[in-house]
Amino acid sequence: MNKLPLHKRTMILNMLVEGSSMRSISRVVGVSINTVTKLLIQAGEACAEYHNATVRNVTASRVQCDETWSFCYAKQKNVKTAKNAPEEAGDLWTWTALDVDSKMIISYLVGGRDSEYAMEFMDDVASRLANRVQVTTDGHRAYLEAVEGAFGSNIDYAQLIKMYGASSDSTKGRYSPANCTGIKKKRIDGNPNIEDVNTSFVERQNLTMRMSMRRFTRLTNGFSKKIDNHVNMLSLYFVHYNFCRIHKSLKMSPAMAASVSDALYDMEWIVGLIDERAPKLGRRGPYKKDISN
Repeated sequence: MNKLPLHKRTMILNMLVEGSSMRSISRVVGVSINTVTKLLIQAGEACAEYHNATVRNVTASRVQCDETWSFCYAKQKNVKTAKNAPEEAGDLWTWTALDVDSKMIISYLVGGRDSEYAMEFMDDVASRLANRVQVTTDGHRAYLEAVEGAFGSNIDYAQLIKMYGASSDSTKGRYSPANCTGIKKKRIDGNPNIEDVNTSFVERQNLTMRMSMRRFTRLTNGFSKKIDNHVNMLSLYFVHYNFCRIHKSLKMSPAMAASVSDALYDMEWIVGLIDERAPKLGRRGPYKKDISN
């Protein structure tokens, strides 16, 4: 079976999590675009499986949740006129839950921004926590029912609601939002510490995501064309961020800070996760001579 050398597979995956496009990687490494795509799929599936099994019973005190925008194939407003647009084309939202103290991504989900996805996301967040926590979200209404359904009364929950002024004519059509004129901290359930009600850490993580993956770069043609590849890239990114990347302020990986891991891993370790999932080749049977002729 043909298999890329370890150093090439490691190089490809490192370039993916550093924001390089798949075609630029294929040119630099000297492999086909299909090879890069295949490795991304293998890495994404292996990382999703590892995250799902390992990030469990997390002890945390403060968790911030948010959702960040991207799109697949075409922006939602252009889907109707897009040629051969797949069913999943349009806007995508990546839901993330961040442990404020360890900076670890506890849970993530890719999909819409409606209440159904909110409930699925918060159910997953609740299943990965080992203790009562304080949760902060923005003012998105879908969180209200989702948080109550996932945690019941076993939570200290508050929302940070931002208020914006009218957009000026000079900013219309741009990505910069209107000026924030104020914030409102609203207690929803339990007894949250008002001083800790903010979404700054998870919003900073959203910026790190956008800078680390070409698919999230604005005003580019590097956006995702297939939702499966989009999800696989996120799975690779989150495991690398949690287990392989030293956080500048913590001087260790987020997983180590959260006591989920006792060692700092590298990209060769992720390649090892891929190899562990690969089908084992059995021993070839004895040669049988063809006597039909």
